[in-house]
Amino acid sequence: MKRLLAQPVPAFIISVGLILVTAYAVSHFPRSIVAFMLFQASILVLYFARMPGWVKGALAAATLGVLMPLLGSINGYYLEIAIQVGIFVALALGLNIVVGLAGLLDLGYVAFFAVGAYTWAVFGSPQANLFLPGEHFPLAQGWFFLFLLVGVGMAAGAGILLGLPVLRLHGDYLAIVTLGFGEVIRVLANNLDKPINFTNGPKGITPISRPPIFFAPVLRAIGIDPDPNVIYPLYLYFIVLAIVGLTVLVNRRMEDSHIGRAWEAIREDQTAAQAMGVPLVRSKLLAFACGASFAGTVGVLFSAKQVFINPESFTFMESIGVLAMVILGGMGSIPGAILGATVVTVLNLQVLKGLSLWLNELRNAGTTIFGWSLQNLPTQLEPAKYERMVFGLILVLMMIFRPQGILPARRRHRELTDGAGEPH
Repeated sequence: MKRLLAQPVPAFIISVGLILVTAYAVSHFPRSIVAFMLFQASILVLYFARMPGWVKGALAAATLGVLMPLLGSINGYYLEIAIQVGIFVALALGLNIVVGLAGLLDLGYVAFFAVGAYTWAVFGSPQANLFLPGEHFPLAQGWFFLFLLVGVGMAAGAGILLGLPVLRLHGDYLAIVTLGFGEVIRVLANNLDKPINFTNGPKGITPISRPPIFFAPVLRAIGIDPDPNVIYPLYLYFIVLAIVGLTVLVNRRMEDSHIGRAWEAIREDQTAAQAMGVPLVRSKLLAFACGASFAGTVGVLFSAKQVFINPESFTFMESIGVLAMVILGGMGSIPGAILGATVVTVLNLQVLKGLSLWLNELRNAGTTIFGWSLQNLPTQLEPAKYERMVFGLILVLMMIFRPQGILPARRRHRELTDGAGEPH
């Protein structure tokens, strides 16, 4: 298979064949988790296939832009998974800049996600009427697109605020401070309901406006009823797809720029980088700001998608989950961050929850195994309740058997496999 994927024509045939066969399987077995996971795996095969870049790009665009929405129209749950994967891919790519490229361990990354989410939630709902004069809120739905940029600015500002006091820290001390920052944001969101009600505290904020369906007149003109229940999942999917595409493009451009090389130099040896003229303060602040800005954007989108947010959406475990995605895929690697986010999200939303549902079905049906009834199985043993333990095991196994991640950056891979960088 590896040899075939290394040749353009067989690689094209195999990739297209796998994508079409798995898409056909999903369309005929819409409740089959295995079929949908095989469809996702076929996209990974496309990544490894050796073929001209424009061919691979066209196939990826057709798969994600045409096939995926079609499959989502058959089973809306798959579209929900695709949206969640896209949100976590953008988060993982943002954290990949801070942790993977600049080598700054950030355990409070979800705080920037929360800043973006609350930015739109407060002004895109009646919440702002509680502390601003007049009844001007919620803002019109069209403001959503402007707030995608406002979320970038707010989160980048928060990133700089965090970066300023931790410029001299690294390693464990930096991790502790960023962890504290993440908790400070969550506690603020939990308690800023008095004396002035900014965030509505633990009750959360709802209803939050969704982006406007500005193309509704066009749909009506061609005879399609723009039912929000049908349109919004597809609409949000394409917005997520656009944000992920933009995030990948910015990551790629920054990775190859002198800024990206400065971050890598800081990651490898901060003292040597400073001696070679790399501006430490500016580079670190830029890393925090860039990484945070992606989280701010998807935070705005997340609040609009969920319609409701509260502080429990932004706990420390969310930061750990995103960090696990970066480590699993390979720190400093853009394809690795994408793959890590996809694997962890699918494992969480599909595999573990699917196993729990399957066990419940067997329990309700009174199935017995070797004379022991599954009705006696305690509900505490459902796989979905052990997702964090599973992620922890994955991280431990990765550190032992493949510390460079599934799809490591080329430089990192060479260092860990060939011993490059060691003195001879």
